[in-house]
Amino acid sequence: MTVEETTRRVTKRRVRTRANLLDAAFAVFAAKGFGRVSIEEVCEAAGYSRGAFYSNFDSLDELFFALYQERADLIADQVAGALALDGPGLDVPAAVDRVTEVLLLDRDWLLVKTDFLVHAARDPAVARTLLEHRARLRGAIAERLARAGGRTALPAVLGDIDGAAHAVVAAYDGVTTQLLLDRDVEHARRWLGQLLTALLTDGSGPSTAWPQPDH
Repeated sequence: MTVEETTRRVTKRRVRTRANLLDAAFAVFAAKGFGRVSIEEVCEAAGYSRGAFYSNFDSLDELFFALYQERADLIADQVAGALALDGPGLDVPAAVDRVTEVLLLDRDWLLVKTDFLVHAARDPAVARTLLEHRARLRGAIAERLARAGGRTALPAVLGDIDGAAHAVVAAYDGVTTQLLLDRDVEHARRWLGQLLTALLTDGSGPSTAWPQPDH
């Protein structure tokens, strides 16, 4: 076996180990909460030694950060993909149905996301990462709304496309908070769909062009 082949095999094994650690950590964090989990518990859940952990992460904080980043990026990509399926116009109810199916993945993700939010509120560096993710999610929504400008009416109270994108994310935050408490995923999905449709639909008159953001 050549040095190059050996290097490729080691790299693949390391990638697999890292992925397994992240998957195991997700389950443990969702079950117990960040701050109540030890490195040993993550290693035990993944079936690895502490050495394997430290060959991939310097600390539990770094693993938690990587876990959140991975899941958040996936969701942002899925939202962008769901919003891209319409033609030039925007079928608001259909788009909302697709987005709510993506956003409400599972309660475990919401638990981990909430832990990360609390963690970020106490750490400015982590907060910047969370803000960047939220900006990316809003950007995917705003970009889709911009492409539908002039074909779908925007309620004037939202101001512009950026305002609408902020409202969508705020609605999601509120509905998922309730979901964490009552555990009723189907109700949360229906309520979010109704709320987003109401937010993005102007029934007061004919469709008019949406004001574009200044930036």
